[in-house]
Amino acid sequence: MKRFGLVVSVVSVVVGFSGCSSEDTSTPTAELGEGIQSAMTEGHAPTSVLVYLKGSADLSPSVALASRQERAVSVHQRLVDHAKNAQGPLLAWLAQKGIHATPFHIVNAVLVDDASPGLLRQVAARADVAKLLVDKVVPLKRLPKDDAAEAIVPNTVGSNITATGAPRVWNELHFNGAGVVVAGQDTGVDWTHPALKSHYRGWNGTTADHRFSWHDAIHSGDGSNSCGYNLSAPCDDDAHGTHTMGTMVGDDGAGNQVGMAPGAKWIACRNMDSGNGKPSTYIECSQWFLAPYAQGADPSSGDPSKAPDVINNSWGCPSSEGCSGSDLVPAIHALSAAGIVFVASAGNSGSSCGSISDQPATDSPDTLSVGAYSHTSGAIASFSSRGPSTLDNKLGPDVTAPGVNIRSSVPGGSFQSGWSGTSMAGPHVVGEIALLLSAVPSLRGNVAAITQAVTSTATAKTSSQTCGGVRGSSVPNNTWGFGVIDAFKAVSSKL
Repeated sequence: MKRFGLVVSVVSVVVGFSGCSSEDTSTPTAELGEGIQSAMTEGHAPTSVLVYLKGSADLSPSVALASRQERAVSVHQRLVDHAKNAQGPLLAWLAQKGIHATPFHIVNAVLVDDASPGLLRQVAARADVAKLLVDKVVPLKRLPKDDAAEAIVPNTVGSNITATGAPRVWNELHFNGAGVVVAGQDTGVDWTHPALKSHYRGWNGTTADHRFSWHDAIHSGDGSNSCGYNLSAPCDDDAHGTHTMGTMVGDDGAGNQVGMAPGAKWIACRNMDSGNGKPSTYIECSQWFLAPYAQGADPSSGDPSKAPDVINNSWGCPSSEGCSGSDLVPAIHALSAAGIVFVASAGNSGSSCGSISDQPATDSPDTLSVGAYSHTSGAIASFSSRGPSTLDNKLGPDVTAPGVNIRSSVPGGSFQSGWSGTSMAGPHVVGEIALLLSAVPSLRGNVAAITQAVTSTATAKTSSQTCGGVRGSSVPNNTWGFGVIDAFKAVSSKL
């Protein structure tokens, strides 16, 4: 898993299957993701695999519905119904072999843990199977934190927040994100942090109810995780999730105003184990956001009315992790169809052209991708990935936001400066959207209009770099996108 910063209910157990013999002659007809061919070799250790089935739910009738709530309910039900019908024969076949698989509905796929080589060959030969994808974990990659910046301790609004125009929205337009729910799938969150606790949707000021405001997609591990596994209450095993959430909503009421939209509420899903994610955990968190459910409950029984308005995604799934094409695209498209804005960090692989190379940022139509710049120097960050997208060759990022030497909350009730990455830039855009929806609630669910408000009001920036045939002197371009976000302009434009 590549994290772009300092940079349902599933416990699947496979039992009672010894695999096919070396004489098995099943001929694969499905597309084989990276590593599947070798996993089919006799003697290879069992492999956790996502099995994608053919076909997808038709969401166009849902998108045509008038209200966001109607669309969300319709999208969820259509996905659940389609998955049950499409996956039924495969699940029954696996059950006959004594194999338990975890079904997903936000993508038409099932997760099979510890699949033997023989089983993989048989599954790949089924007429209803489209693709096999290794559910692979990759060590965390991060940018170094600038420890010298620790001496920077402001007693007022963070300079990065001021640079976006957010304080002008609070003070001049009198909107702070109230009535909006933001979300983050990340390393978890320290929900008791003084800058975050009062903003958590699962806290009413007296008691906590985590059932629909927190989900843990990390169900088991080697025992080394500092938070543990399958948690019913939020915890952050790495600090990244607490830092990004702070940039969205953080304010401790004592001078640490590190967040863009302190009036908004937040919910979260842990998609990484000590900073390491995999395709199934990204999918599970996306599925939970579509219709949250209590930890351990049936995912198909989730409640779309408890879905967030906008999701921060400061992570990436590279081809080395198995995400070599459009494996996460159906999930992102479903969220967008349900009226949920999907904000994705562009990645830290710059400064060459075409370095937006990891899902989900590569999914140009359904994501709002964010690059990073220095709000103190005004320069694009050297690490900020450039377009065009390697998946669809479309322009990216969409906009840029502060992502160099960012101060925000970290576990234990403290704050840290010196964090850099597009991971730090994305949450600024999530906060901007929260301010926009707080001011203009009628925009909720209208992903296209929200995206247009953010991109059309950005301060245009140009570059000497030509990428994908698009000159850096053009706006938008593949370095800055439409430019640097301006929350005050975005909100003002819709009032």
